Amino acid sequence: MSRFLQADLRLDEWLTSELWAHGSRPEDPQVYALLDGARAPEIEQRVRTSQAGFACLYAGELSPSLSAAAPYLLHLQPDQPYTRQLLEDSWGQSWGCFVVASAQVSLEDLRQHFRSLLRVLGPEGETLVFRFYDPRVLRLYLPTCTALERAALFGPARALLAETGTGHSLIDYPVDPAGGPAARLRIWPSGQGVS
Repeated sequence: MSRFLQADLRLDEWLTSELWAHGSRPEDPQVYALLDGARAPEIEQRVRTSQAGFACLYAGELSPSLSAAAPYLLHLQPDQPYTRQLLEDSWGQSWGCFVVASAQVSLEDLRQHFRSLLRVLGPEGETLVFRFYDPRVLRLYLPTCTALERAALFGPARALLAETGTGHSLIDYPVDPAGGPAARLRIWPSGQGVS
């Protein structure tokens, strides 16, 4: 699509074209939102009422307050109203990041992998929660990763995508920049800003 044709795209249309650049058939790479329930009180309810496949990264019986603040992995479909609404409402709010995985990778595969990253050891040996799915954290952390750390973060994912702090662009982090393209900045081709 030419830049001229893209100039009139709404935010949700542009994000859909970027996230599903390789197609949206069942055999194409699948797109997930990795959402931080602590960022907004409505995230958990949106995930649970989406009628889409989802998984909480926390295990076991959770208190209502912990369930509301938990990270959720939500399978996105480009033609579903819940996806469009999520893209519009979450953009610029640091609700989470997007995960692209091959069609052979299941929601449970991704959940198990991302669960393994939730806790890290701090400088004093204390256990800390690692909110890697927060785009503000991801944008700072990923550029500092060694190839081994990056592979450990991505696991079965092909790419992680996060909004930038401006609301006008998306950063596409491929799984292996050493063996492929480096992170790409994708700019929303619109004169309209996101407030």
